[in-house]
Amino acid sequence: MRRLGCLLIGLVAAAFLAWFAGGWWLGGTLNEEAAFTVPAGATLTSAAEKLEEEGAISSASSFLLRAKILGSGDGIQAGEFALPAAASEAKILDTLQHGQPIRRMVTIPEGMPSILVWERLKAEKLLTGDIPVPAEGSVLPDSYDFQRGETRAAVLKRMQAAMTEYLAQAWKNRKPTTVAKTPREAVILASVVEKETAKASERPMVAGVMSNRVRIGMMLGADATAIYPITKGKPLGRLIRRSELRDPNPYNTRAIAGLPVGPITNPGRESIAAVLDPAKTEALYYVADGTGGHVFANTLAEHNANVAKWRAIRRARGEM
Repeated sequence: MRRLGCLLIGLVAAAFLAWFAGGWWLGGTLNEEAAFTVPAGATLTSAAEKLEEEGAISSASSFLLRAKILGSGDGIQAGEFALPAAASEAKILDTLQHGQPIRRMVTIPEGMPSILVWERLKAEKLLTGDIPVPAEGSVLPDSYDFQRGETRAAVLKRMQAAMTEYLAQAWKNRKPTTVAKTPREAVILASVVEKETAKASERPMVAGVMSNRVRIGMMLGADATAIYPITKGKPLGRLIRRSELRDPNPYNTRAIAGLPVGPITNPGRESIAAVLDPAKTEALYYVADGTGGHVFANTLAEHNANVAKWRAIRRARGEM
């Protein structure tokens, strides 16, 4: 009887060890890959309870016991993690402790106006909460990561903090040739440069032309500044009217001299850098060259000849 009792105890112990170890290393309860979010400040206990609620483990208490005996003592990370189908408890704990959180990105291209930044953040379904349309020129174009359930306000705050930080550093490194008297003026002029050319290589030259015009009190003459008060940066969707080009509103550099009253978009790093270190040039004019770039001129006569060539190109294309 004693031998039988010892044998039964041994079998029970073996079964317990098999259950205990198997429950740790063998496949788990997930039928398919699942995303699991660890909130900031969460403990292993609260994470285990959440894992049980979401069906990733069968028992929070069993998971915690196994983790204490068989798992690593490292802390868990906050963030969203991908748990593979049939992930074992050992795999789940290791993922929460040492895995790479899922990186979700929202991208703000160079020259995106604030109304479209607002629309992009509003359209991201994994973000929460409401935000106002940010101030024009306050967002630094870039790609920003975010977590599922994060507030739009938090993401926007990072975008605006990035602009503040970059602009402060760029302003320190400005060259004496810049016509910007303040960081805000740098953003305003950079926003015009951003809209005037899509070619990164041309930005310093366009900034040089714009700077020359500011110095002599000549109108900047940028169509985008006439369009901005009408659409707040969205595409106009039609040809601009002559009356709109002549409207002397404080943005319209086709009707008033100097800088517009505020930015007309969110300029990128390169446009800001170009304004703070413009190309050395005597050019005062430029016009499209038919290849996506521009041809520059020092005099009005040269400019008029370039305009005639551009019109000939457009006629040949059937655009006029």
